[in-house]
Amino acid sequence: MAFDTPPPDLTKLITAWEQWEAGEELPGKVLANLKTAGLPEVLRQLSESGWTPAD
Repeated sequence: MAFDTPPPDLTKLITAWEQWEAGEELPGKVLANLKTAGLPEVLRQLSESGWTPAD
């Protein structure tokens, strides 16, 4: 049985980050939420596109 990873969900990524900043979640839970919301794919795509942070 094949499992297709869902596309990244930016809303879930932002929510997980905000929960971390507010101290509402433990670090392990935040990392899990970021991973399942697609952070690795977002970072990979940014890197492959040549994106760099704005000054």
